[in-house]
Amino acid sequence: MVSQIPASFTPRNILVIKLRHHGDMLLTTPVINALHQRYPNAAIDVLLYQETRPMLQAHPAIRKLHLIDRKWKKQGIWHQAKQELKLVNAIRDSHYDVVINLADQWRSALIARLSDAPVRIGFAFNKRDNHFWHYCHNHLVSTQNFSQLHTVEQNLLALSPLDVPTDSAPVSMYYADEDWQAAQKQLHEQGVNGPYVVIQPTSRWTFKCWDDEKVAALVNQLNQPGLQIVLTAAPDRKEMAMIAHILSLCQNPQVTTIAGQLSLTQLAALIDHARLFIGVDSAPMHMAAALQTPCVALFGPTKLQQWRPWGANNRIIWAGDYGSLPTPDSIDTKTEQRYLSAIPVEDVVAAARSYLDA
Repeated sequence: MVSQIPASFTPRNILVIKLRHHGDMLLTTPVINALHQRYPNAAIDVLLYQETRPMLQAHPAIRKLHLIDRKWKKQGIWHQAKQELKLVNAIRDSHYDVVINLADQWRSALIARLSDAPVRIGFAFNKRDNHFWHYCHNHLVSTQNFSQLHTVEQNLLALSPLDVPTDSAPVSMYYADEDWQAAQKQLHEQGVNGPYVVIQPTSRWTFKCWDDEKVAALVNQLNQPGLQIVLTAAPDRKEMAMIAHILSLCQNPQVTTIAGQLSLTQLAALIDHARLFIGVDSAPMHMAAALQTPCVALFGPTKLQQWRPWGANNRIIWAGDYGSLPTPDSIDTKTEQRYLSAIPVEDVVAAARSYLDA
């Protein structure tokens, strides 16, 4: 059912639900920003997974974060039930006027229903076309054109029943002053005291990565006076090994790494002060776009239309322009194959220099 909510409706308490990965959470910020612009006096809360909290914790328009810890279930059924009940009670006690469910999980729908909010907006996902999903929401927004839309545009559609303007709602990433101080300390310890480029070549999924040899060649060709290269990665054993291998292949004396040394908000501060960010399809890439740091993004067989960096200060280099790629839905995410291999070093170097020489 899709119906327009009266223009006179002015919510006091709003809950946004999204239960996905780090990058997904960052791409919910246009919804939060649009809501704040339309209802500046409303309190806006978000329900998300515990591990993705850093993406939103410093956002000035958010009052509170409700957290789901996916480790609850590892501590036994009774512990999980107790935590789930505590969460539902906290949501009910917040007396939300509107719940905007951007998620597709049954759990998110049930929480929306249990919130007792008079307005409960969700998406009419084909896979959720059943009585229970309709029971949990009283406004469902069509997903018919989702394949043609960026994830930001998909999320913003959820505001259509409220008739909230969305044209000037950017993706945004916030961090504290302490985060930049911590990032600066790491930079100084590595001898980085001037302009720098951040390169994050890693991803939790190997199929999204470029060849180590090509990353090293890129680093070597960006060797210019006064410009240092900083490699970053998550503190994951596999990613750290990849960084070590790349460094072993580098001949540029101005390259260093602080991989695994920064929190996500500290990484945001690092990226925010960089001359340029170069990376693969990952949360840091979305962070660079949100921070309006010039960004060169390398893409393979992921859904480019939905996951490209959002904004104007980005350059996308797609492996599909150089060779055939499998369809995104056919990928075995555990594969060790690197589908970005077809991307030539010289094209990435040229894209980087177009920003650095401007």
